Amino acid sequence: MSPTAHAEQHINPNWSVPAPALEAILQAVEGKGISRQRLMGEVGLTQDQISIPDRRFPVVVYYKLYQLAGELSADPDLGLSVGRIMYLRGLNLQLYVCSLCNSFRQYLNLIPSTVKMRGDIGKITAHRETNLVELRWEPLLPSSGLKRYYSDEVLSASAAIINSLCVLPVPVVKATFTYPQPRDSAQLEAIFGRSIAYNQSYSSLFFDVAALDYQIVKQDYQQGPDLSKPFSELFEDEQAADEFLSNLKSLMMRRLPEGEVNIDNLAGQMNISRRTLQRRLSERDTNFLQVLQEVRSRMALRYLSDDRLGITEIAFLLGYADQGSFSSAFKSWQGMSPRDFRRK
Repeated sequence: MSPTAHAEQHINPNWSVPAPALEAILQAVEGKGISRQRLMGEVGLTQDQISIPDRRFPVVVYYKLYQLAGELSADPDLGLSVGRIMYLRGLNLQLYVCSLCNSFRQYLNLIPSTVKMRGDIGKITAHRETNLVELRWEPLLPSSGLKRYYSDEVLSASAAIINSLCVLPVPVVKATFTYPQPRDSAQLEAIFGRSIAYNQSYSSLFFDVAALDYQIVKQDYQQGPDLSKPFSELFEDEQAADEFLSNLKSLMMRRLPEGEVNIDNLAGQMNISRRTLQRRLSERDTNFLQVLQEVRSRMALRYLSDDRLGITEIAFLLGYADQGSFSSAFKSWQGMSPRDFRRK
């Protein structure tokens, strides 16, 4: 039984990946002179399907495409190339995420949510190991036979992203991989350094704990192509009139991509009790859910003004579990879907 056939037996039929995950594989092998049409034909894809960034595909298509691409290219480092493509293709989203963080420590809280954007292929968790921070990659199908491809993809993209975030560089101190040491590890060492261990329990990246307090580079990228206001000024008209409400909305903006914005979390962030937060909002003739909806609706309009962001990416930035949840909420605000609103 082939690795992919074995993996299919353990795949949840609801698991999926977005079109960019497939497009990155196709771009990587095209650079090696392999026909993308042949690859797409083998797995039942068309260019029209791939060209819709927010379209999702069964995750088994991702595995099949990777296996075929690896066989045709005979390139064991294929995942490293795909990871670099994913990093570069995700820069628009990354710069928006950076605008919501002040330090690498804050960014770490967003990493698990960011990785979900890649689809249902695994998760990243952060751990502390003495003087190091570990980012651990745990694939959903560890025995699928494709482990190196997608662990290399995710970790190489993560290393590139993290080292581009802060005022000071954040290099990988060491890396571990669950697969055996390859015959040629030159490209792995070029990306992760020479401190690499193989046949380990987890595929992980390690960074110096001091980097947690490194300052994120501030971007002016948050100003839209239509010269709309930066996020920091979305609620500036309220700053002088009501500093408490303005601070609450700014905190919501920063926490939305984590996907767990609730009254208890935000009350704790503001060093007040849930009851105090509720009382102070009641004094202003509003409540937590109304404020949260206002923040999301205003940010949604701001994000939609930038065609560089896909609907799925906007849903993530606003803290929704999926594109459908965001579309339903947006339609209740504006009477039309986000896609129709953007076209209009």
